[in-house]
Amino acid sequence: MQHWQYALIIMLAYLAIALFIGLWAGKGRGGSVNEFAVAGRSLGILVTACLMGGAVFSAFSFLGAPGWAFDRGAPAYYIIVYTAFGILPWYIIGPKIRKIGHRYDLYTVSGFLFERFRNKTIPILIAIIALFAFVQYLATQMKGMAYIFNIMTDGRVPIWLGALAAYGIVVIYVATGGLRAAAWSDVFQAILMVVISWVVGIAVVMQLHGSTTAMFSSIARERPGFLEIGAEGSTMSATAYTTTILVSLIGILMWPHLFSKSYSSRPITIKRTVLIYPVFALFLIPLLLAGFAAIGAVQSGEVVPDEILPHLITNVLQMPGWLYGLVGAGALAAAMSSADAITHSASMEFTNGVVHQIKPNMPEQRTLVTMRTAVVVIGGAAYLITVFGGQGLIALLLGAYGSIVQFAPAVYSALYWRRATAPGVIAGLLIGAFVNYYYQFVAEPLLEINPGILGLIANVIVMVGISFATKPPAIDAVEGFVDVDKVTAEEGTAAANVK
Repeated sequence: MQHWQYALIIMLAYLAIALFIGLWAGKGRGGSVNEFAVAGRSLGILVTACLMGGAVFSAFSFLGAPGWAFDRGAPAYYIIVYTAFGILPWYIIGPKIRKIGHRYDLYTVSGFLFERFRNKTIPILIAIIALFAFVQYLATQMKGMAYIFNIMTDGRVPIWLGALAAYGIVVIYVATGGLRAAAWSDVFQAILMVVISWVVGIAVVMQLHGSTTAMFSSIARERPGFLEIGAEGSTMSATAYTTTILVSLIGILMWPHLFSKSYSSRPITIKRTVLIYPVFALFLIPLLLAGFAAIGAVQSGEVVPDEILPHLITNVLQMPGWLYGLVGAGALAAAMSSADAITHSASMEFTNGVVHQIKPNMPEQRTLVTMRTAVVVIGGAAYLITVFGGQGLIALLLGAYGSIVQFAPAVYSALYWRRATAPGVIAGLLIGAFVNYYYQFVAEPLLEINPGILGLIANVIVMVGISFATKPPAIDAVEGFVDVDKVTAEEGTAAANVK
């Protein structure tokens, strides 16, 4: 058999296993919204860690990270920085969000902010902004799936078919099994992609350069400044690099598919996950090394940067056919581990943030049907961007982060600032989103600052100013969030006294 045939068989086998695990995990769990949305609020440490890790190991890390290392050099290090430190605030805010979610039966960011600010406009705005970001993020994963099928089969599987086949599997198990199906599929996918990333990364460096020392010495000699930030020969200024890290650091926990894991996990599970999560950053290192290893072996412009890793495997290195398939399976696992969580969360945000504001008394079974239908519709929108859009993986991802980071002022003020008001949050969201999209799609970023950070600055200024200029919120709404620990303790004492 030819190499591409080995690759196709192994990738199809992987898809079959992923589908089986997803369907098995969701089987017999009932048809409640609570089970579909937050898996009964009972996920353990292994599943939670793999779910959160899926946010790191996605198509952007398996394909985009090597592509940036090859094409941009030192700026690719931003991925390691924000992965290592971005989740640390969850140690503090995660258990608090869990208590609030349990108290008010919440499972989305939209529901969280609606309960705190008691204004229907806020969840609708959150859902709309989230959907724009989700579609961009989901398109990132689909492009990765499509690239892998296309390259690993020497072009025999077209882009449109590769994306459709892989994402079709995700839609099936997410729509039927909800969060639990996505979670257990992610456990399998996490193990697979971590092992493959190290094996492939080391093999690429050793075959092309013999050692990392020889590789970096060669790059530094032939391309001065390429391995530095802000120096002559660098591809990114210090300001652009720093603000790219900031938008990712602040934005990572604002993603609804990560935020909602506070609802589905116990406080001790959240804290343990935070402690082990930075380890996932170590698994990105070999992927970056593979991208750097391609410098000199592949001419710039010869291949699209996002395709550099599969290009090395199929056209540059001498590797057996079965390894082709494993690399393809690993990349698919990376993309699907994010795609399932994104799709699941997007369907919930749309249902809870938009549909429930229009029809607040919708029966549970109709809510469940709406969520499952949204899985397919949202995926369809992302599929169109995948097939017809032209942006690269990192560009799509950073564009999505610029949108989602606008939730941060609303979320943190809901948790810690008593004076925050609904008009302030609404105005901040609108201004922040407008500034982000303006500098993302219309004008060059001001002073090379990331568009998401420009939007965030405007968001905070407007939110604080209008909050002070408007009527303070109801005391009971504030206490249930800012003072949730105190309120929960008092309710527990009262209940014990009644008994």
